[in-house]
Amino acid sequence: MNIRLTKLKDSDAKALLVFEAENRYFFETMVPSRGDAYYMSENFQTRHKQLLKEQSLGISHFYLIKDDHDFILGRINVVDLNKQRRGELGYRIGKSYTGKGIATKGLQLFMKEVIKLDIRKIHAKTTSNNFPSQSVLQKNGFHYEETDADSFIMNGEKVKFMYYSWENGREIV
Repeated sequence: MNIRLTKLKDSDAKALLVFEAENRYFFETMVPSRGDAYYMSENFQTRHKQLLKEQSLGISHFYLIKDDHDFILGRINVVDLNKQRRGELGYRIGKSYTGKGIATKGLQLFMKEVIKLDIRKIHAKTTSNNFPSQSVLQKNGFHYEETDADSFIMNGEKVKFMYYSWENGREIV
């Protein structure tokens, strides 16, 4: 399957809300819930406009992972960019598209954008039970840093956060 990245824009809001709502329960098996209010159209529109403002200020960059038919398969971003050009990675792939290499390829494409944007370092975190995410990060040049000493319960399972980082200048797959 061919995929491409598109920079988030205002006209993506409706399709993105559908993507998020369709995948809500799947995403909540891996990350804490965003709550019911997040999925209300008015709230989602407000949040979408906030993301676009962050993007226009250059403190965050948001992309959608799409197929050849312009269908959203996932999303990927870097947020909280500081003056040293360091930020935090986030990504999610829709349930129907996991296990097909889309996260790995999407992050690979995203990292090329990161280099063009002159981002110097990206931090990422995942949970200790999310082996696919750990693999995606490692395949794209992220290096394991540490695991939290403290665990927490998510969906009835005891997990810890694991931290990774990528620095511009290291080899990209």
